[in-house]
Amino acid sequence: MAGAGFVTADSQMQDALTNLATDAAQALRASNATVAVTESSTGGLISAALVAIPGASEFYVGGSVVYSLPSRRELLRISRADVGGAAVLSEAMALAFAEHARAQLDTTWAIAELGVAGPSGSPYGHPAGTCVIGVAGPRQASLRIETNRNHREQNMWRFASEALHALAHAITTT
Repeated sequence: MAGAGFVTADSQMQDALTNLATDAAQALRASNATVAVTESSTGGLISAALVAIPGASEFYVGGSVVYSLPSRRELLRISRADVGGAAVLSEAMALAFAEHARAQLDTTWAIAELGVAGPSGSPYGHPAGTCVIGVAGPRQASLRIETNRNHREQNMWRFASEALHALAHAITTT
């Protein structure tokens, strides 16, 4: 009977991922658009939510988890010059990451998430629960999130949710 509990947990997780990305997926489909994702503290939740939608290959081109400086350099192929002197964990930096991902994968839209999930803050002095999101495409958008919480997983889900809402909003207001 232990397996029955796993089925419920799996079903709940699938529903949570699908629900998280439904609006963004519908907006992408309605505009015949594509998206690239680059994320750090969400660890792939944004991409996972998008690819949980049946038929995601219509709009999802690819993504990367750029959790460290070496991964940013190798996977995203972004350098200090590419971010134009933007402050660490700033909306400007998130937009630069999104623009770079969009150009790299030749998509209509790209979303970038950079953050500090917790439980501790960043080496740069940012507290846990801080995140910046950049959306690049025909319309740019960015936002900063401060949850004032140090609960790692809750912050990850909140950051992913806010990122997908920002993407859907940017697409539907163009």
